[in-house]
Amino acid sequence: MGLKKNLGLIDVFCIATGAMISSGIFILPGLAFSHVGPAVFVSYFLAGILALAGVLSVIELATAMPRAGGDYYFITRSMGPMTGTVSGFLSWFALSLKSAFAIFGLSEVLCLLLGIDSIMGMSALFVFATGFTVFFTLLNIFGVKEAAKLEVLLVVGLILLMAFYILFGITHVQISRFDPFVFKGKGFNSVLSTAGFVFISFGGLLKVASIAEEVNKPGRNLPIGMISSVVAVTVLYALMLLVTVGILHADNLTGSMTPVADAARIFMGTPGYVAITIAAVLAFVTTANAGIMSASRYPLALSRDKLAPGFLGFVSRRFETPAVSVAFTGLFIILALTLELKILVKAASTVILTTYILANLSIIILRESKAMNYRPTFRAPFYPWVQIVSIVLFGFLIVDMGFGAIEISLSMIAAGLIIYMFYGRKTHGEYAFLLLLERITNRKLTSHNLESELKEVIRERDGLIKDDFDDQVESAGVLDLKGPMESDELFGKIADNFADDMNMSSEKMLELMKAREEESSTAISPFVAIPHIIAEGEKCFKIIIVRCSEGAKFSEEADSVKAVFVIIGSRDMRNLHLKALAAIAQIVQNKLFEGRWAQVNDEKQLRDILLLGKRKRNQ
Repeated sequence: MGLKKNLGLIDVFCIATGAMISSGIFILPGLAFSHVGPAVFVSYFLAGILALAGVLSVIELATAMPRAGGDYYFITRSMGPMTGTVSGFLSWFALSLKSAFAIFGLSEVLCLLLGIDSIMGMSALFVFATGFTVFFTLLNIFGVKEAAKLEVLLVVGLILLMAFYILFGITHVQISRFDPFVFKGKGFNSVLSTAGFVFISFGGLLKVASIAEEVNKPGRNLPIGMISSVVAVTVLYALMLLVTVGILHADNLTGSMTPVADAARIFMGTPGYVAITIAAVLAFVTTANAGIMSASRYPLALSRDKLAPGFLGFVSRRFETPAVSVAFTGLFIILALTLELKILVKAASTVILTTYILANLSIIILRESKAMNYRPTFRAPFYPWVQIVSIVLFGFLIVDMGFGAIEISLSMIAAGLIIYMFYGRKTHGEYAFLLLLERITNRKLTSHNLESELKEVIRERDGLIKDDFDDQVESAGVLDLKGPMESDELFGKIADNFADDMNMSSEKMLELMKAREEESSTAISPFVAIPHIIAEGEKCFKIIIVRCSEGAKFSEEADSVKAVFVIIGSRDMRNLHLKALAAIAQIVQNKLFEGRWAQVNDEKQLRDILLLGKRKRNQ
């Protein structure tokens, strides 16, 4: 059962923003400041630029394949089930831990405000954290729209409080606080490495990709929502840190776990401290809520592909949400609340960076494989340079994280491989890397099942409802002819192959096509011809698709026609006849049509060009 498309542009923006604004700005700045000094706001800005470069590839993949599981789904379809299983496991693990960390922070704030250490002999921190986890889990089971509504309200309040902090704090900034701009002995390398350290702050962008299947009009709402979110958050982060560094003394800022609240207390007193504490609570809530929402889509996607137990793919008919997967994620977060999370936060950054690398590799593989039904509505600019530079920079940041974080990440990768070996290795599926090898080696390695899957994804994404024309194309005759030829020779081959289907002799069919061509050329462009004839009888209709790889001569102006669509119908089928003419005429006007027509490899792909072509449909 599919997921309901309830999320709009505002929802996408708020889910991405809410998933990013959390410990990244309310806890990490003090630790990051100790690494580099006042230039910490530059590190955050650089991390935002790197995240934007990485998310361009994620957006392209999400608009081409808006499916639950996000980066897992993309990576599986480009590099195979083993790589996809590991990626899905890592992303689920990292996002769940990030949510657990946010819930931990929320619970700690509540404990401090209430002055409670224990409840009925148990740690108050754990009791509150478990309660919050259960609440967010139930909220996501009851409906993603309800969870998204809460996210919108929380993010709006959070942004207003952050803007309030910036506007009132900027007048209290002391320039002397920025001297020296970078700590002694530190250089630009420390600024860049600190950008890697705080990169977890932008990990929420991946969360939106995992819920892309539930986004209405993904071709529009995903690019606008995700790009505007990362730009807004990057600017907010940089400005907030500019204020924080300019107000707090270096000794007070270094290593502080509440740097923003400490700065607010200085220039706004206790009310300011309370306001920023409220903002931090809102941030933890938005991250926890969005984290459970998105992390739960990974087990769902793994289950759909038979790489995880089938019960994880259960979708509630009443609420239209992946109830079991949400509950499973909530249970894991409760278990994670008992763990030491500090080193895992750093490992989560490593995992997120690794995912961005795989996403960029996926773009390169999918584009170079020339998969005909890979049709993103947003294309990452400056291909392949953005992808190559991103891969190199993200690789550098991972190495700079240190062996500890890499070691934990490698252990998680090993766990993913074990799951694949014991559960998923019997599952075979096609992926774009096989198509790429097929192109390079000129050997048949696939049956183009990936193209069929992508076709269905496009149908659902674009809301394409099958009509009479689609039915005719799916049953159409197909000829793929080599060598140049005259139109009469072409007509002869068509008649020889399909006259019996029309209950007429090949001579009669050839005569009708020649007579129609003599009236006026049926070539509507130098590349396309649409011969159409009237057949005797009733309820008689057929479309014949012909590719002439080296062209057929229809006239002096159209001497190398490569796409020929023959329409044969009885008089009582006139409406369908006219509809087919109009549909084909609209499809062949697409600027990508000629390139796709030349590249496809088989009859199925020739049909797909018509089935997925842009045209007006009768709904």
